[in-house]
Amino acid sequence: MDRRHFLKHVAAYSALALPGIEFARTIHANAQQLRQANKSVIILWMGGGPASIDIWDLKPGAATGGPFTEIQTTAPGVRISQHMPKVAQQMRHLSIVRSLQTSEGDHNRGRQLMHTSYTPNPAIAFPSIGAVAAHEVPKLANYRDISLPNYISVGGAADGPGFLGMNYAPFTVQNPGTPPENIRAPQSLGQGTDLEDRVRRRQRLFYELEDQFMYGRVPHVGANMAYTSQSERDAKLRERAKFADASKAHRDIYYKGFSLVASKEGKVFDLKDEKKTTLDAYGNNNFGRSAIMARRLVEAGVSAVEINLGGWDTHNQTFDAHSTRLQPTLDNAMGTLVSELAERRMLESTVIVWMGEFGRTPRINQNNGRDHWARSWSVVVGGGLIRGGQAYGATTADGMDVARDKVNIGDVFATIYRGLGIVAPDNLIPQVRDAIGRPFAIAGLGGRPINALFAG
Repeated sequence: MDRRHFLKHVAAYSALALPGIEFARTIHANAQQLRQANKSVIILWMGGGPASIDIWDLKPGAATGGPFTEIQTTAPGVRISQHMPKVAQQMRHLSIVRSLQTSEGDHNRGRQLMHTSYTPNPAIAFPSIGAVAAHEVPKLANYRDISLPNYISVGGAADGPGFLGMNYAPFTVQNPGTPPENIRAPQSLGQGTDLEDRVRRRQRLFYELEDQFMYGRVPHVGANMAYTSQSERDAKLRERAKFADASKAHRDIYYKGFSLVASKEGKVFDLKDEKKTTLDAYGNNNFGRSAIMARRLVEAGVSAVEINLGGWDTHNQTFDAHSTRLQPTLDNAMGTLVSELAERRMLESTVIVWMGEFGRTPRINQNNGRDHWARSWSVVVGGGLIRGGQAYGATTADGMDVARDKVNIGDVFATIYRGLGIVAPDNLIPQVRDAIGRPFAIAGLGGRPINALFAG
């Protein structure tokens, strides 16, 4: 083969290779699109009430300021604690709301308020942010159903579904990195057989028993109604619907369980394949593993994930706790999580929110600690449609009050939901209904998105 003949063949094969390259690119693009089909929210819950004045809104030089210094972030003009260098590098993706004012200084009531956007009411169980996301996200365009639960709590007990019902309760993973108990079918079930086939057969049997149970309890609504009068037929259909609704809810929960046991999606809970460098980057502790789990779960399409870092109730020696334990743990996990979501192009479909029950007093107490404070504090949001790289609002020079652009918890929730696409750009807040049909806005009373955090 002479040189000319050789080059001719190379050109021909190169032409054939181009469609293959384009096909590979298409597969990659489709995979990216599939991963971004579902919208997700990750709640970083700081149990105990974090002193945001020592993390996001420092007051250097003020008597209330404490010993920490500020560092510059990748968001021009936005400075945060010296103990948060990883998050500082990701600040272009995040925004600090520095002018939040809430109404609850009690741990339990503050937790309920900050999870539901409603003041606790013993007569009404309001749904948590994760339950609302699990309820509303599947209504969005391009949503794809998955075997995993739509609301998962990792490393702590999240608030429940309230009046939305048990279909929207959080599935709890107590030990991040360890698959939940009973996620795999017992080995005795599948000795010498196809385990998945055995599980599916049990699933079909379950559905048959469910139908038999319902019609056995109310045989008159399961009978052939072809020859009854229209009024009798309508009455039986209404009665059947009451039982069918309860039966469907029960079936839906078990369907998720059967699908999870039988599918590969259950492997998302096992972190044994994660690289040591990744584990170390997240901090290689429970909260770090929770953050890795959150990334894996939203990648799999879960609508809401809550992870918990406790220990923020720092009435004593707050600065030592922040500098040696709390902020380094938060910084490693949160900074690496935001970085990986951005690198994987998942941040545009994932909203992140950092918050706790309340803030802590600007005044430093006699035990070198800070006490409960709800009048002026900060939360952090980012991802989804939220524009990062800014600090919204401000507190006074000593941090004792909101100086401008006051925000309430309803506004924060409305902002999160708009970031997810649940609230449209016209800022009309959707409603959910309780068991007796009363409508409630999903973002508290009068909550409106913070328009400055959105483009356009």
